[in-house]
Amino acid sequence: LVDHLKSHGIVPGIKVDKGVVALPGTDGETVTQGIDGLNDRCKAYKQAGADFAKWRAVLKISDTTPSELSIQENAMTLARYATICQQNGLVPIVEPEILCDGTHSLEKCAEVSERVFAAVYKACSDHGLYLEGSLLKPNMVTPGMGCPNQATPEQVAEATVTVLARTVPPAVVGITFLSGGQSEEHASRNLNAINKFDNGGRKPWALSFSYGRALQASVLKAWQGKQENVKAAQNELQKRAYANHMACLGQYDGKIEGASAGDSLFVANHQY
Repeated sequence: LVDHLKSHGIVPGIKVDKGVVALPGTDGETVTQGIDGLNDRCKAYKQAGADFAKWRAVLKISDTTPSELSIQENAMTLARYATICQQNGLVPIVEPEILCDGTHSLEKCAEVSERVFAAVYKACSDHGLYLEGSLLKPNMVTPGMGCPNQATPEQVAEATVTVLARTVPPAVVGITFLSGGQSEEHASRNLNAINKFDNGGRKPWALSFSYGRALQASVLKAWQGKQENVKAAQNELQKRAYANHMACLGQYDGKIEGASAGDSLFVANHQY
């Protein structure tokens, strides 16, 4: 499979964390496990043909969270994972995800995102991470799904780029956003606005996407597990990929319709 993927110009990678566990002393917060034995696993993954890896940290916004303990523990674990990856020839995707669960405002998400991203890159610096050989996969700065005042793509773009400009070093090669429960269309429109946003030229990174649900929903709806629907499913994937390609250029016009383009993909306390 690896050779087949590479022959088509596809770079194979692997998720290397082992999910989240409760962080003692906190109000239901978590930390990601999997550091034990990670060096040996990364060595084996590299030998098997992988070229990059992913590790997801999960943080929540509430009246009491995220705590400083949760922020620091998850930042340190992300940095340690990333360093281990690089020591074994894998490009680490660093993913600090602040869930969109809750009723928090856009401003609150910006405040928390800034704290978290700053802590992550302080930890990466402490661990000696080679920033030019890494990618960041963050959440966009958005209001909670239960917030009565939802933001426009332009507001999301300004808040997101402002937070990133304050926290992510220019040496980081690229930022590949997660979709985090946004609909396919919202994820594409917000990415487009982020790339169009003019902050005086202070966007030194490539701003792209690493979507799961927001690339797959229309595909799965069209496919339905049936062989006769494969071509229709492939067409849906092609449409969403093209929409997001154009969004990366700041040129998406919002006219690409999909089977589930406007459907909410929010899953409370999303885990995988």
